[in-house]
Amino acid sequence: MTNKISAIAVFILMASLLFSCKKYLDSDQYFKDRLTLDKSFNNVQYIEEWLANSYSYLTGVNADVASKGYEPFNFSDDIYYGDRDVDFDIKEEGQLSYNAFSLGNYHENDKQDSWTQCYQGIRSASIFIYNIDASTVINDEQKADYKAQARFVRAYYYWLLLRKYGPIPIIPDEGADYTKSYDELALPRSSYEACAEYIGHEMVLAAKDLPQSRGQLEIARPTKGAALATRAKVFLYAASPLMNGGKGSMDFKNQLLDDQGNPLLGITYDEEKWARAAAAAKDVMNLGVYALYVAPFTNSGTLTHPATIAPPYNAEFSDKPWPDGWANIDPYQSYRALFDGELSASENPELIFTRGKNQSTEGINVMVVHQLPRIASGWNTHGMTLKQCDAYYMNDGSDVPGMDQEYGRGNGSQRVGGFVTDEDVAEGKYKPLLSGVSLQFANREPRFYASVGFNGSLWDLTNESEERNREQQVFYYRGSGNGYTNTMFWLRTGIGIKKYVNPQDTYENGDLNKVVPKYEPAIRYADILLEYTEALNELTGSYSIPSWDSAQTYTVARTTEEMRKGLRPVRIRAGVPDFSDAVYSSNTALRKAIKRERQVELMGEQERYYDLRRWDDAATELALPIYGYNVLMTSDQRDLFHQPVAAFALQSTFAPKMYFWPISLTELQRDKRLTQNPGWLTYNN
Repeated sequence: MTNKISAIAVFILMASLLFSCKKYLDSDQYFKDRLTLDKSFNNVQYIEEWLANSYSYLTGVNADVASKGYEPFNFSDDIYYGDRDVDFDIKEEGQLSYNAFSLGNYHENDKQDSWTQCYQGIRSASIFIYNIDASTVINDEQKADYKAQARFVRAYYYWLLLRKYGPIPIIPDEGADYTKSYDELALPRSSYEACAEYIGHEMVLAAKDLPQSRGQLEIARPTKGAALATRAKVFLYAASPLMNGGKGSMDFKNQLLDDQGNPLLGITYDEEKWARAAAAAKDVMNLGVYALYVAPFTNSGTLTHPATIAPPYNAEFSDKPWPDGWANIDPYQSYRALFDGELSASENPELIFTRGKNQSTEGINVMVVHQLPRIASGWNTHGMTLKQCDAYYMNDGSDVPGMDQEYGRGNGSQRVGGFVTDEDVAEGKYKPLLSGVSLQFANREPRFYASVGFNGSLWDLTNESEERNREQQVFYYRGSGNGYTNTMFWLRTGIGIKKYVNPQDTYENGDLNKVVPKYEPAIRYADILLEYTEALNELTGSYSIPSWDSAQTYTVARTTEEMRKGLRPVRIRAGVPDFSDAVYSSNTALRKAIKRERQVELMGEQERYYDLRRWDDAATELALPIYGYNVLMTSDQRDLFHQPVAAFALQSTFAPKMYFWPISLTELQRDKRLTQNPGWLTYNN
């Protein structure tokens, strides 16, 4: 007779194969008297503690938006960090430098805590799922919610693993023969498609019992929308070229195999995957719960909250109120308030999932400290590339003159010369620019001013104790105090980052309490809207796809009307015109526009790193040199400063092995069926 053990025991046995853990569970600290599982799940306090333990692995290295100590993946060809590079060394103080990260000079044991923590979270959540129904101390409604929460976090751990490592082992729900050896219990990697299907199925099960919304005190717990939005992201990735028949990475795909030689990424293109991704995004849209946040138009204001700067007149949008136009909204404040902590999570209608405020020692508040200028005691080391700076549109929706011309992909036009004068400021020209600022930064779209710390921009710093340190115009010329120096505290491109920075923020006296807390935007509605348009744009046929709960069937097809439902609101909220019919009519032109819109709208939200890979664009985009301004120039040489040059302190390249993160040698030793990602060492090399 075959001996079977429960699914609970499987997770215990798999512990030594799939993750390192000295204890059965970290939550053992709550069970010092070695209570049985039965007793544990019949004690309300222990039930809540066990569920909390299942959540606990979502933070730190498993955050979606965090500083580079945990999430270097938040930096790509759009933003960078410079404070861990010393003469292009691979490491400084055991941390991964930006150059090492962007050149692929990391090894199989770097940044591996996420693998361990995810599988620990999967195990903890699974034990909870398989025991909570037997509890007699909570009612059925609470059981259903708790179980759905655990199911969500378990599936989310798998999503984090899939996004970073590619196809990963799915621990089986059924039992296993306990008489087998560890080698016989070893698990292979499931295909990307199988992983996506599993996560999607689990998120549907979770969504059935999760509520539509939660109160402020439970804002970090998942909702129905969080489950369905995660499912939409997973399906979008599964439909993307790297995972779905794209030709650019075919050699890589042919090498990414399981232990039986089966391909783990889709070799043959399947258009219906895009239709399923579009339907999954529509599921979120049809909940009727989420909307883009908009701030009201104001005729008067302050330095920190200025009067609305209306976009140039546009006959289609200027006279219409939101959501058909921008007549009654402030596009700048609508975007800035999403990230700077001014808007609470409960006030933000587009925040779908968040872990809460300032998670871990490398949270968004720490990112802000590294973005702040030296006058605020900031590190002044997180900066923006010229590629990202140029990606922002002019305020009429056109390209900035000279965009990308320095590395051969632009239209060849010249960059704007000249600078704002005192007379210009007195006459109210070029708002919000101050005197001495390059006209390259004039008349840009509102998201530019909410995100870019351009040379000569104003930093409010209203929480500085000394008034003379507030409302500072910060320049990055050499010798300015924030420009090039022989220390680490300078921006390698001469372009700073203001996204996430609140007018009150300062790091005076090293006090993190002077940085306004920010909610992590793990998933927000703007992302779902852009995903919807992206997926529809790839369709050539019509598909019938059931909704997540099978209550209805969608007819999914590429139509301009439907695609505008996703892209148009994001553009209007940003104060820039929607794209023309000609752009919407061209699959190629719209694809290019969508990619750029994601680059702008989602900058600094850990999307760009993974977008470039799933699109199969990484080999092209990440091999380009990183450009910035000429930071060696002084204020007396300001014309030369604003001539783009390759950033000598920043390196870039792309090799196929960088599509996915390597699996650690330790895990390969533990699980003999686990195969390594192409280009990386295996344990017996």
